[in-house]
Amino acid sequence: MQEDLLFNRKNGWEDLSEKEMEEIFKFSDEYIYFLNKSKTEREAVVFVKEMLENNGFRDIEVKQTLSKGDKVYFINREKSIYAAVIGNDLIEKGLNIIGGHIDSPRLDLKPNPLYEDTGFAYLKTHYYGGIKKYQWTAIPLAIHGVFVKANGEKIHVNIGEEENDPIFTITDLLPHLANEQMEKKLKVAIEGENLNLLIGSIPNKQQEEKETIKFNIMKLLNEKYGIKQRDFVSSEIEIVPAFKAKSLGFDKSMIAGYGQDDRVCSYTLIRAILDLQNSEKTAVCILSDKEEIGSMGNTGMESQAFDMFISEILNKLGINKPNLLEKIFFNSKMLSADVDAGLDPIYANVSEKNNASLLGHGIVLNKYTGARGKAGASDANAEYVAQIRNIFESENIPYQVSEMGKIDIGGGGTIAYILANKGIEVIDCGVPVLSMHSPYEVTSKFDVYCSYKAYKAFYNK
Repeated sequence: MQEDLLFNRKNGWEDLSEKEMEEIFKFSDEYIYFLNKSKTEREAVVFVKEMLENNGFRDIEVKQTLSKGDKVYFINREKSIYAAVIGNDLIEKGLNIIGGHIDSPRLDLKPNPLYEDTGFAYLKTHYYGGIKKYQWTAIPLAIHGVFVKANGEKIHVNIGEEENDPIFTITDLLPHLANEQMEKKLKVAIEGENLNLLIGSIPNKQQEEKETIKFNIMKLLNEKYGIKQRDFVSSEIEIVPAFKAKSLGFDKSMIAGYGQDDRVCSYTLIRAILDLQNSEKTAVCILSDKEEIGSMGNTGMESQAFDMFISEILNKLGINKPNLLEKIFFNSKMLSADVDAGLDPIYANVSEKNNASLLGHGIVLNKYTGARGKAGASDANAEYVAQIRNIFESENIPYQVSEMGKIDIGGGGTIAYILANKGIEVIDCGVPVLSMHSPYEVTSKFDVYCSYKAYKAFYNK
């Protein structure tokens, strides 16, 4: 009776069979490979496009008409991607949508980043998303991104990931001289303007005027990539940790890696839609950009790009008409696939344990996010929460329910409210993470696999 009446969470590793363990570890190895190949949103789109193409999905632009069972995708400016499997039901009955995001906190280069000072060449950065600035000093960093010349030619760069590549870093003060710095609060001890990437120190011997080191760096870049300093103006260059994602712990039960917020949910939902067979409802996948800075811009969820994708599906099904899109959204259901802050015993004072997620205990439902008095939250309806519970419980998928920290301490946001504003039923549903927004985040392999199973079960309902 006690087991039936009480909602007791359980460590998911305890009752696994050897076969289930093998499945979890195999899936996690494939996810780790994705993490190491997809450190930027552009790289994630390239990786996901290949996955989709290899599993029968086609660019919606090349399809003249659509019918039941068709699989299509749409890439928005190389930084976000949507995919859909046309179901057997009338599409006006609604969609089953799962949406995550593929951007992560990082450092971006400023438009005019290159300078020289006292024997060193640097690149100036502007941090992107919510970071602890001190975590980005004195660690190996890599340069990823694209230069676009005035004639439209694109030059992709990825430096710092291969064994023979150089790496880069942002220097910090030695403790012997850091008394004043260490008296400051963490959030101001490292200033944003001082997150400057150290990139070289050899002067050009043939250059006798000033800035010979800067000139030498530019000469090297020109020889290898054909770029000039003005090409930085039309570039998107991201500075990311050069660490490799790897298994964590003697038992290899966890994954440590950069960008798991939110690529862990993005990867598992993509795997779920790839494995979908004979869907009744039309299944839709969203991998959005710009979530870490408010989902603004024409590649973020605040844009009309997603609406255009669904409208194009209706056009090619031959059924579009006024107000049909709004009706479909009103009848649709969605999981906002984003991570949750897992309870860290070392910092347990910021969490309320009854309403905190634990690593290794399954996927997490967040009925609402927001901050303080639920400001900015979409707050899922009880009826919809019950429907999602029923899916997970009927499929024996371990789940837990969480808030983002204690009241007036925690807070956060996802893309959930944006889709809720369209009339869609939405709840946040993702993987608990330790060290979120740091250069090296931690997840449990058990939870990663649970999220794949949960998203797959949702698509099949």
